[in-house]
Amino acid sequence: MCSETGSRYTGLLLLALAIAAIIANLLLYFPSGQVLEPAKITDLVWFFHGFLGAGLLVMVPALMLLRGSGEDCCGHRCGMLFPVLLAIQGTVGAVYCVVISSLGLLSGPLCDTGSGNYTYPFRNYSLENSYLLNQPTWVTCQEPEHIVLWNVVLFSILLGIGVVEAVLCLSQVVSGLCDIFCGTCVRKGQPSSSAPYRRYPEQLAKVLCRKVICRAPAPEPSREE
Repeated sequence: MCSETGSRYTGLLLLALAIAAIIANLLLYFPSGQVLEPAKITDLVWFFHGFLGAGLLVMVPALMLLRGSGEDCCGHRCGMLFPVLLAIQGTVGAVYCVVISSLGLLSGPLCDTGSGNYTYPFRNYSLENSYLLNQPTWVTCQEPEHIVLWNVVLFSILLGIGVVEAVLCLSQVVSGLCDIFCGTCVRKGQPSSSAPYRRYPEQLAKVLCRKVICRAPAPEPSREE
C-alpha cells in the first residue's frame, strides 16, 4: 500500500468508478428520463447503493490513495493501519452496492402494466423463469416506456462497478496487512537496511563473509628457535 505509483493509479480508478456509480444511481431516479413521483420509483433505488455504497464510501479511500498518504506510513505501523481501515470501508460499500444491485436486477422495476396501478410484475418470478432471460415479457411494463431496459442497464452497471471496486479495495486491504505484519513496506527512495538483503541473499552472504574475515585474528608469526 506504500507503493506511491500503484496507489495513485488505484486511487484514480476508484475515484472514476465512484463518480460513475453516483451518476448511475442518479439516473435511476428518472425512469426512462422521466420525472415521476417518489411512489412510482423502484423501492431499491432508495437504498442509495450507488450514492453511498459504491460512491461516497469508496471515494474516501480513493482520495486517500491519490493524496499519497503512503509516503509517511512506513515509519510506524499505526500510520499504516489507517489506510487499511479506509480500504475496508470501501470494500463494505462496494459489497453493499453489489447486493442491492443484484436484488434490483432479480426483482425488476416498478411499473404500470396497463391497469393504472404501479406494481412489481416480475418480483415473484423464480430464477428459472426470470424476466432477465425472457425478453418478450418486458412488454408487460407499459409505463414508463422502456423502464425494464432502463433498470437492467443501470443496475448491471452498478453491479459491475461494485465488483471491481470490491476487488480493488480488498487488494489494498491485503497489501496493507502484509505491510503491517510482514514488514514489506519500504519508503520510496529510502529502503530499509534489511531490504537489499531480503531481495538479494547473495549480498548478505558476501557481507557476512567480509565481517568474518575482517574480524578473524591474524595468525601469529612462527618463532625460530
